[in-house]
Amino acid sequence: MKSAPQVNAPLPPPPAASRTAAPGSRQHGPRRIEDFRAERRETRQNGRTVITEPGRVIVRDPSGHSFIRHNEEDRFRRGARDFRQERVGNDTRTVIVRPDGTQIITVNDRDGRLLRRIRRDPRGREIVIIDNRSHGGHGHRRGGHGGSVAAGVAAGMAAGAIGGYFVSLPPPRIGIPRDRYVVEAEDAPPEVIYDTLMAPPVERIERPYTLDEVRYSPMVRARMPSIDLDTINFETGSWEIPPDQAAKLQVIADGINRAIRRNPREVFLIEGHTDAVGSDVDNLSLSDRRAQAAAELLTQQFQVPPENLVTQGYGEQYLKAQTDGPARENRRVTVRRITPLLDGGTASAAPPPPPRR
Repeated sequence: MKSAPQVNAPLPPPPAASRTAAPGSRQHGPRRIEDFRAERRETRQNGRTVITEPGRVIVRDPSGHSFIRHNEEDRFRRGARDFRQERVGNDTRTVIVRPDGTQIITVNDRDGRLLRRIRRDPRGREIVIIDNRSHGGHGHRRGGHGGSVAAGVAAGMAAGAIGGYFVSLPPPRIGIPRDRYVVEAEDAPPEVIYDTLMAPPVERIERPYTLDEVRYSPMVRARMPSIDLDTINFETGSWEIPPDQAAKLQVIADGINRAIRRNPREVFLIEGHTDAVGSDVDNLSLSDRRAQAAAELLTQQFQVPPENLVTQGYGEQYLKAQTDGPARENRRVTVRRITPLLDGGTASAAPPPPPRR
């Protein structure tokens, strides 16, 4: 595993929402990585190399580490009946309206960084799913039912810009069996999948982390158990999930939906990983698009609420099998619950209960 980037300069904003992801539309266009290579553009910003391609911004730090950013709103807008954006002070509020009248409200600061994500049902009841308004745990709160968006926007403006994105932590001490810390989905029964999704952190969480800190800090994410799904066979260079592979996400979807019914504020990170074959830029883009494809399938086929999912690609940075050659176990999607990282929840080192017989 490559070490995490040591540069903590401000992140570039994610790309603007796609013009092609109109309300009610389905995704069209290229589904293979070579279709984007000719459209990449490279610039230098703040001492870093910034590569843009359709729907993605890839950043390479002076240390050689790379990471990728995308716009989650493209995923939320599919199947929506309405979409609108407005300025509120220095912030941008995006409202996506579903056919049943439910609204997904996203508030970003002037630099495109997420401040809040809210679900408002047709009767006006609100659930705050993600609240990034205060960095470093000072005054950070996760909302539940009630509270107005306008008040939240005002509080977000008062909190000011969110700070850095990388947190340096030592590896966690793992006090549960290794096969319950990283669960292989292929052989795990549904109760083990659910118990892993709902398992507490393996170490105490010292403070709430912002979503960007969770995305880009591997030792923050490592505080939570995860599920590896390496049985989906993507074609080389493609992120399309073949129909015969889609059913492999059923047990994951059932576990996530069960968790959200229990607590509608749960947030799950869908990670994409590749093997080490090919360029790091190709692999970052490919893994990010594969994570998005998995999240879209969870929503479209299994009705997982898209706003409770976050996607991120890591390319070849976190190899499961340490090899430079092709390896199926490295071409995987990983799922983990990140709600305790966002709320600053505390941990119990006790292992999840054994599977029911």
